[in-house]
Order: sequence, then structure tokens, then C-alpha cells
Amino acid sequence: MMPWLKLVRWYNLIFTAIIIWLMEKMVVVAILNKALFYEQLPGWMFYMLMLAVVFIAAGGYAINDYFDVKIDVINRPEKLIVTRSLSKQQAMICHQLMTAIGVILGLIVSAVLKSWTLAIIFIFIPGLLWFYSSSYKRQFFVGNLIVATAAGITPMVIAFANVAYLKLKYGDLMNYTTITTDIYTWVGGFAFFAFLTTLSREIIKDLQDQIGDRELECHTLPIIIGEKWTKVVVSVLFLLILAFAFYAVYCLMPFGKEWGSVAMKYYFFGLFIPMICEFYLLFSAQLTQDYKNAQTLLKFIMLVGVLFSVVIRVML
Repeated sequence: MMPWLKLVRWYNLIFTAIIIWLMEKMVVVAILNKALFYEQLPGWMFYMLMLAVVFIAAGGYAINDYFDVKIDVINRPEKLIVTRSLSKQQAMICHQLMTAIGVILGLIVSAVLKSWTLAIIFIFIPGLLWFYSSSYKRQFFVGNLIVATAAGITPMVIAFANVAYLKLKYGDLMNYTTITTDIYTWVGGFAFFAFLTTLSREIIKDLQDQIGDRELECHTLPIIIGEKWTKVVVSVLFLLILAFAFYAVYCLMPFGKEWGSVAMKYYFFGLFIPMICEFYLLFSAQLTQDYKNAQTLLKFIMLVGVLFSVVIRVML
């Protein structure tokens, strides 16, 4: 059982499910309750959407390991799963099964909600993950953008589903409220944060995997522009994350004086200080383990950022 769980990155799948749950229960529900709309996306639709995203992500991880055997033999031989614990055929079957279940669940909800946007996402993203693993991840910057975009779309699935449900149920009445705009704005903010942090982490991962990538003639950012300038690019992304989060907390969020103080403390201790540590880890990194530590801290920063949704829920 453990090789299968490792193949689909069970810990990342749990994190994905947590993000989706927080967007629905902490952000969307808060917005609806504030507007005195107490009927939200039905539970069965929500959990089907969550499972759809999780299964598609699991399929993406499986196909990624399928195509990465040669690179993983060099970069992380101790974590090699495909060809050691599982065959390539088993990895491919896992990808096909997980992806098929995810797409079917997603399309069922899309059909019920009459949402072409959701349907396109559940058809387009699995195909994109396939081409990412087979080709794009070895090209200059394209692979990084694909993974970051997929991470950003994950929370937006909840926004698209809720807006589609409300329009299906209330029709033109939604045009006289700001609910749709609020949902897209608030969830979109978390989506953009997920995009930036994931993009940063993917580039750091390329720094970590330079040896194997060079051996197989990949064209990742560190190989094309060098390690020093790649760190500069990541640093710019870190500054964007800090600037965006500060702007969102200080300028956009409708906090009162008391909650404004709580939000700024959350930003300072939960995001600003850890990001300073992240700068240090990045620029002092020389060994593979150093970059791995930087990735781990960045995952923590992403979790802290997403958990800010709890503050929003209480505030609203």
C-alpha cells in the first residue's frame, strides 16, 4: 500500500483537500452569510468536486513519476518508486484510473451546474499535466508555469462552482448583488497566492535537481541562466508574495481596528518573518538538502497563507 500512496503523494493530496475545504467553508460561506444567502453549494457537489480535484492531482503525480524514472535515478535514488517498488505499467494504470475517476466526477458536477467553465477545467487540466510530465517540464520555464497555474486553478474550482450554483438557483437576481464579485475576488486572492508560492517552489526544485536535469539535457531555469540569476528570479517572486499579501491585508480587506491589528500580526509573524528565513535559506543554499529545506519552509508559508481564510471567516 505504501508504494501506491507515495506514488500519488498522499501528503500533497491532503494539503489540496484542505485548501478546497478552507475556500468553501471559510471564504465562500462567510461571503454568503454576510449577504444573508444561507443556501450554499450542496454537500454532495462540494465533496464530488473535492474528490475530482484530488483524483486528478493523484493521476498527475503518477504520470510524473512514470516519465521521470531516469532523472529520479540521479536526483533522488532513495525515493525512486517506479521500477523499484512499482512497475511502469502499474504507474500508468494508476494514472489512467485516478484521472478517469477525477474527470468523470468533475464532469458530472459541471453538467448538473451547467457550467462550461468547470467542464473545460476538468478536461483541459489532466491533458496539460500529461504534456507537462512528458515534455514541458524539461523546457525553459514552461513547466514551472503549468504547475503554478494548476495550483492557482485549484481554489478557483470552488469559486466557479458556487457562482454557477447561485446563478442556476437565483438567476438574474445575482446581477443585483456583489456576491459573485466578492467570491471571485476573495478566492482569486488565495489562488494568486498559491500561484506565486508554487511557482517559487517549482523553481527551487529545479535548483535542487540540477545534476539530473543537466545529465538528461533539460532546459530548466538554473541550467539556462545559471544558479545565481535563478535565485534572483525567485527572490523577486518572494518580494511579490510579500507585497501582494501586505496590499491584500492592509488595503483591501474590510477589517475594523481590532481585526486589522490581528491581521497585520498574522501577516508579520506568519508570513513576513518566515519569508526572511526563506531568503536566507535560498541564498545560502549550496547542497541538494539546502534547497530541500527551502522548499519545505515555502510549503509551510503557503499553508500559513491559506489558513488566513480562518481569520476572514471569523471576521465576517
